[in-house]
Amino acid sequence: METPGSQTSLHRANLERVVRAVRMAGSLTQAEIARTTGLSAATVSNIVRELKDSGTVEVTPTSAGGRRARSVSLSGSAGIVIGVDFGHTHLRVAVGNLAHQVLAEESEPLDVDASSAQGFGRAEELVTRLIAATGIGHDKVIGVGLGVPGPIDVVSGTLGSTSILPGWTGINPSEELSGRLGVPVYVDNDANLGALGELVWGSGRGVKDLAYIKVASGVGAGLVIDGQIYRGPGGTAGEIGHITLDESGPVCRCGNRGCLETFTAARYVLPLLQSSHGADLTMERVVQLAREGDPGCRRVVADVGRHIGSGVANLCNLLNPSRVVLGGDLAEAGELVLGPIRDSVSRYAIPSAARQLSVLPGALGGRAEVLGALALVLSEMGDSTLLESALPAGTPAFT
Repeated sequence: METPGSQTSLHRANLERVVRAVRMAGSLTQAEIARTTGLSAATVSNIVRELKDSGTVEVTPTSAGGRRARSVSLSGSAGIVIGVDFGHTHLRVAVGNLAHQVLAEESEPLDVDASSAQGFGRAEELVTRLIAATGIGHDKVIGVGLGVPGPIDVVSGTLGSTSILPGWTGINPSEELSGRLGVPVYVDNDANLGALGELVWGSGRGVKDLAYIKVASGVGAGLVIDGQIYRGPGGTAGEIGHITLDESGPVCRCGNRGCLETFTAARYVLPLLQSSHGADLTMERVVQLAREGDPGCRRVVADVGRHIGSGVANLCNLLNPSRVVLGGDLAEAGELVLGPIRDSVSRYAIPSAARQLSVLPGALGGRAEVLGALALVLSEMGDSTLLESALPAGTPAFT
């Protein structure tokens, strides 16, 4: 019987540390694995050799700092993960492997608000089609990450605000999609997934504390603290859109007046310009016109940036993040919106917090949430399945 502290137990723990480090990063050199896990270079070399022989990892030549190195990634045959992102007007699905490579991806227009059944039906069809396109069997699917445009109640697993998706009242998204696909489904709101996507693949790489701000039909923030998404005990952390800017301002859907959302979200901003630019105006079009020099659109974008900056300043004073990443269509405005955000942060944030903060546009655009859904599966899945093949025959499975 295995005892704690035995050589077998220690070896298992070291195997798990190496696999987890590679799984979260996508690929690492052996030197990077040693720094990440705290294991010696010799121990890492032996473990990598063992994992390679079992087919758990792949090792390829690379260079680091001008020197030869070996890059370690999980085997492409070890399994695949699925990302599903429901926006208010679209559905996007991606298939990736455990080496952080996207194998297939597709997006289509969809009125998600209308019917949850229709949305899940389309998601099931799209997932099935993309898995078939990769030529990998459904039995290789390890899990699905699901993003929805609203806060998730951590106790019930249902959407926390029916005013955001009225057609989804009483629906548990994880159970619904898991029942259709027959695999575990991990669900989170779109802002948290955007933060994960930018953290792993985009403008958040290399930092452990950041806020991802998404401005669309609402305003939300995904908060990363010490490398982990912070959701709060009720799953509603990051609702930056409901910071009060003006107590006598417009009534918000939450029932309060003058929330940040009422000055920045598309449903409130677009009417300011529709009389001169048409009723079918979108935020994407506003940003395009602003970049082309339209004075009205430039003014509105700058005003939205200043309001967002006020909310970011509050985050700086409370959490002191080192980076803020702006996502959604508004990020395409570049310095037209980032400059006003920085101006407000400089004005309202504690100087020491403002000096340490960098404000950047998201690098992933509309893909941030679906890539974050892939990252969610990679962060939530256990290592036992991957490690069983690396253990000697007869060794008990990991718990």
